[in-house]
Amino acid sequence: MSERNAPHKVVVIGGGYAGTLAANRLRQRDDVEITLVNPRPEFVERIRLHQFVAGTGDATIDYGTLLGEGVHLVVDSATRIDTAARSVRLESGRSLDYDYVVYAVGSTRAVPSSVPGAAEFAFDIAEFEYAQRLRARLEELPLDAPVTVVGGGLTGIETAAELAEQGRAVTLVCGRTLAPSFSAPARRYMAAWLSRHGVTVLEAAAVSEVRPDAVVVGGGVRPSALTVWTAGFGVPELAAASGLRTDALGRLLTDETLTSVDDDRVVAAGDAAAPSGRPLRMSGYAAGPLGARAADTVLSRIAGTEPAVIDLAFTGACVSLGRRAGVRQLARKDDTAVNVFVGGRLGAMIKEVTCRYVVAKRIRREAREPGSMGWPKGGQRPGQPASAARVVTSP
Repeated sequence: MSERNAPHKVVVIGGGYAGTLAANRLRQRDDVEITLVNPRPEFVERIRLHQFVAGTGDATIDYGTLLGEGVHLVVDSATRIDTAARSVRLESGRSLDYDYVVYAVGSTRAVPSSVPGAAEFAFDIAEFEYAQRLRARLEELPLDAPVTVVGGGLTGIETAAELAEQGRAVTLVCGRTLAPSFSAPARRYMAAWLSRHGVTVLEAAAVSEVRPDAVVVGGGVRPSALTVWTAGFGVPELAAASGLRTDALGRLLTDETLTSVDDDRVVAAGDAAAPSGRPLRMSGYAAGPLGARAADTVLSRIAGTEPAVIDLAFTGACVSLGRRAGVRQLARKDDTAVNVFVGGRLGAMIKEVTCRYVVAKRIRREAREPGSMGWPKGGQRPGQPASAARVVTSP
């Protein structure tokens, strides 16, 4: 094949919600060669890891059922993006040449070094391998052994609820407010459910030390045979290690088309993207549209057309409370909660339908019909230029 007719090589780094969808969507052109790099041979449903830990559900799916024809899966980890050579270096020693990169490495755990004992003794649930370790530890513990979950966000709530429903003695240390992104009525509903199921909820309290069999909270020592850390997320260091500018957390700085402010052949998606230094909420909800927008940006650049900017509108969020209850919080387009929510069994049904929708109606449909995915549109983000001017600087 002549160089003129050579395929456009796109390497997608990360096979999560954003990366897998982006890889499938790139198949709208038949002259694009797509390689998906992921450290695991299976897709991980991160929004189900709390179920996996509790033994109430699975969290992995065979990529063979998710990827469209022509997407080549490489099970490996990227260690550096060599933008000068247009090559992605892999942990195995291999290198993959590219014309474009979709940077979709996702997020990972963020156990703080400032809290003594947290890194050594706390377990977490941010990735599949950590969830496996946590599940194995839970299986060793007596049912009445005290468990502490650190973090009052949605991951902490779902983990605490799942364990409490099994009859475990759970304390949830929120740090500040329970579910701070939800409305006051929804927070009261969740607090009542947790209380009925025996969960001790400590708001405006933080863990200052983790010990093998206890935690220090507010100066007092509380028994804890197992401590689960869910407070916050981090991102892999690949962008910074590759000499690309990032925000303070390590997310790749991009313009509003998700293009790196340093290199227009690197396009980001999902949790590891910081468009205009103002990243969207880390979530499965945002991952799909950002993956689709990243793929569209790459296809626009190949076609020589102007890429579109981010236009995602939020509609709210879901949280499960065990297997029989949940909350669907409604929100404005800018992701601020309104005082309307759906709870109970209907809330649980909505959460389950949402989880299935992400895989069946987004990723799998995009594999069958590339370019078919749509999403609620929010228009140009406030305060952002309509064009893709690279004016963001690292902090």
